[in-house]
Amino acid sequence: MIYNPSRELTVHQRGSLAESEEKAGKPQEEEQKGNVQEVRYQLVLKVGRTLRLPKLRGFNNPFRVEYQAINIDTLEALGEAKITPEILREKGLLRKKSLLKILGRGEINSKLDVSAHAFSKSAQEAIQAAGGAINVIPKPWGDRRPPAKGNALTNR
Repeated sequence: MIYNPSRELTVHQRGSLAESEEKAGKPQEEEQKGNVQEVRYQLVLKVGRTLRLPKLRGFNNPFRVEYQAINIDTLEALGEAKITPEILREKGLLRKKSLLKILGRGEINSKLDVSAHAFSKSAQEAIQAAGGAINVIPKPWGDRRPPAKGNALTNR
């Protein structure tokens, strides 16, 4: 007899519980023929949660310190003589609980008194060259590393 794949439709192609039309399978093949959804359900039960978990890629440092950066040309445009994180929050330039870092893009002509959690070297030089003052605010957690961020399994 000539092999004709269209006559041997299996469960996966039909979606029913019927056997193939021409050929009866061996006993172990007969057990495998069944509803595809039942097979998938049994597979999930056997394997468990490993199918549902995503593969972890890379490393996320839970102690990373993130700053919100603001350039000195933005500070110059404010027109304030004294600049603190509270003033920037009132103006809508700084998020609620973020740490402030001043970066050195742009030029500064006026004398500014700037308070921030961190400064870049170019921003320090530009502010001091204009006759301004720099005040470094200590971080909320002190000299130690910041508290860990993440899920409940972070501090294992």
